[in-house]
Amino acid sequence: MKNRRHSKSNRAPIYLVGLVCVMLSASFAAVPFYDWFCKVTGYGGTPETYSESFDGPILDKTIKVRFDASKAKDMRWNFIPVQNEVEVKIGETALVFYEAYNPTDEPISGQASFNVFPFSAGNYFSKIDCFCFVEQTLQPGERVKMPVTFYIDPEIDKNIETKNIKSLTLSYTFYKLDTPNES
Repeated sequence: MKNRRHSKSNRAPIYLVGLVCVMLSASFAAVPFYDWFCKVTGYGGTPETYSESFDGPILDKTIKVRFDASKAKDMRWNFIPVQNEVEVKIGETALVFYEAYNPTDEPISGQASFNVFPFSAGNYFSKIDCFCFVEQTLQPGERVKMPVTFYIDPEIDKNIETKNIKSLTLSYTFYKLDTPNES
């Protein structure tokens, strides 16, 4: 009977190591899952994305759009908005730029995630084209201007939560991607 108890107690560390592995795997899967969830639902200020220009009404009401840029801790690029803010008419298509620079002596790939604040405006901030849709690779010393084409859907003015919004912020965070030749 002692051997039976002894063998059960030896399993506890195995179960604990297994639990740690499952939790670690879940933590890595959480970021892409949350990003997907936000893109699908518009939750968390994730803008809608479209592949063609907006041809709806342009209202005689403006919203100030501010731009923010940040990077993950391991991303070694310099990354900034070219302009800090623009004022756009609701329904009007706008084009703005962000700038990225790779000051290192090696190519670096990255991908940007984005959101809009206040979060309630995320469903009405519609991107037509954006550098964030695809992976970006900068060669050593390369500097690029990256475009964002967007409009604010006139439906924003019909929603009680969003019709009085005077300004919003479009934020990007660039994350370093591991390339196949990196170890």
